[in-house]
Amino acid sequence: MLATAVCLYPSHVVANQVQVLLQGKNLDALSELIESSGGQVTHRLPIISGVGGVIDASLIEHLASEPGVDKLTDDHNPINSKPERDCPLAGALDVERQDWGFKWRLHNFATNAQKLTSLLVESAHPVGDISVEMVDDKGVVVVGRTKLTDSGTSNITADLSPGVAFLNVRFDAQDDEWQQNDFNVAVAGAACRVTLAPAYESNSSDFYFATVAGADLLHEAGITGRGVTVAIIDSGLWDTPALTQDPQGNHRVVAHFNARTNSADAPLFDEGGHGSHMASIIANSSPVIRPGGRGFKGMAPGATLIPITTFSPMGDADFMDIIRGIQWAVDNKEHFDIKVLNMSLSATPRFVYWDEPLNQAVLKAWQAGITVVAAMGNDGPDWGTVGSPANNPYVISVGAVTDSWTPVTRHDDYIPDFSSRGPTLTGHIKPDIVAPGGHITGLVPPNSALAKDNPNYILQSGEFVSTGSSQAAAVVSGMVALLLEARPELSNDDIKCLLKTSAEPAINKNGKWAYSPFSQGAGYANVSRAITLGNTHCDQQLLDIEAAVAGTETLMGPAERLPSGAPTLPGLAAMLDETATAKGHSDNRRWGVTEHLNRLDPDIDLPQAPGVPFDWAKVYAAEQARIQALSTAKTPDTTP
Repeated sequence: MLATAVCLYPSHVVANQVQVLLQGKNLDALSELIESSGGQVTHRLPIISGVGGVIDASLIEHLASEPGVDKLTDDHNPINSKPERDCPLAGALDVERQDWGFKWRLHNFATNAQKLTSLLVESAHPVGDISVEMVDDKGVVVVGRTKLTDSGTSNITADLSPGVAFLNVRFDAQDDEWQQNDFNVAVAGAACRVTLAPAYESNSSDFYFATVAGADLLHEAGITGRGVTVAIIDSGLWDTPALTQDPQGNHRVVAHFNARTNSADAPLFDEGGHGSHMASIIANSSPVIRPGGRGFKGMAPGATLIPITTFSPMGDADFMDIIRGIQWAVDNKEHFDIKVLNMSLSATPRFVYWDEPLNQAVLKAWQAGITVVAAMGNDGPDWGTVGSPANNPYVISVGAVTDSWTPVTRHDDYIPDFSSRGPTLTGHIKPDIVAPGGHITGLVPPNSALAKDNPNYILQSGEFVSTGSSQAAAVVSGMVALLLEARPELSNDDIKCLLKTSAEPAINKNGKWAYSPFSQGAGYANVSRAITLGNTHCDQQLLDIEAAVAGTETLMGPAERLPSGAPTLPGLAAMLDETATAKGHSDNRRWGVTEHLNRLDPDIDLPQAPGVPFDWAKVYAAEQARIQALSTAKTPDTTP
């Protein structure tokens, strides 16, 4: 269940033509060069001293050698960003409760019928005898009512036509206490098998990721991101109150720039759906209504939003439209007080970051004081799969972690295979941090491409659930908005340091890291920890953005390559447990020093094995001292 970070390619180039970006000192001369070659100018991008256009492919070498052209970047190879389905069969993420049991919606996305071979229904909750039947959306019986064996299985021979069908699971004993997680349900076909996913207890009334990421505590304290403007480079924004209004009902979308058409103040729309999903993660202003829950369904429900439309409904984007969107954000930073730029997108890097036009624009945004948050991409688990612009030292690069549908415990939280890994081409450690990115609930327009292509991801209540590093980046953009409301004096370097120094690494029982820094970065981010335990002093403060923009700072990271081809760092062998960590519940892995030390028996276990260069007890003591100091600090007397 992956929503890929969006790849970038030109969407309007015809046969024998290629889109090019010319960079040089004289933009007028570059424009004239394209036009005199019979081409068409499409973009004027002073943020990177560039002009974009469409030319005949045979002219690339000629234009690249022309005086005044410092660099030519072409884009020959369109990439289809829509992933192929591993299995044509898919099931809805939740079941529809009935008086007699439940109904599970199934989809056959193939154009031909799929042969079904077996059904499985197992219950951990006492419901008596179980029988099943399957009917399609026209009421035609696919599988007649069948009582399951003691093992919960039934061998069948049936053809499931393209479209929708329903598996009806009936109980003999009526008991309303059951939950979806009590059941193991699967339908097997000749080609593949589809299973019922786990579920949160009350997904529609609480999306849970804000709690996992520590935002609910800040909501309770009145910190909602109010007064902080977040620009979102994506597919647009759905005009619905939870996205366009803050918790007080005030309109909070102050502008909309369509970079595809180069038009400002365009009407709100989102044909794709991805942008609305990111916006709802960042700023959904609907309150949590689950008993015992608190706060809001979005990370920063009070934030101001600016959608910057760059993606088509199908999820593709012209890389120069992305740059145009960044340029608009930088040009309008002061007017709209833009503080955060969410980039839930990923392109395969073609150059080192300082030579890449997209990253050159990102450097300008960071220089302008905008905190840029970028998705790592969904091309893991191989090393070196980090996308652009997450490969840039001047962004907060975010990988995904999943809570396995259990927000109360982190013993089963893990980094899924899809989340891209570092290092970058220049040897930098990426991601910077990881954040919730598995099965994230949000909003998309019902008629959007995302909803139409993935009806199995739509809950009974209408919300859309999706997974990816895109979602993790949006969670962190919401964290940044909360931090900036709480401490508006923070620079983007300060914010990156706060998040990294407070992040919690995954630690195995022997005291070694469970994941490489190229998988987990500094660790699991939490915005409440960032405020209370974060430090604004980190290596980021040593970088020189002015030199980076000028092209005189070309940073190389510390990564080295082993004979096997895997990346390493000086001293990493003593710090990292090479044993593969579990995907799901682990008795070995814990997130953070507190959980690591609390599970140890002081009479038997050591905080770390001999030779491990970590003093977790010292780290724990420092954290506790910091918390104690905050709890005993005097509150200023505000009595009139």
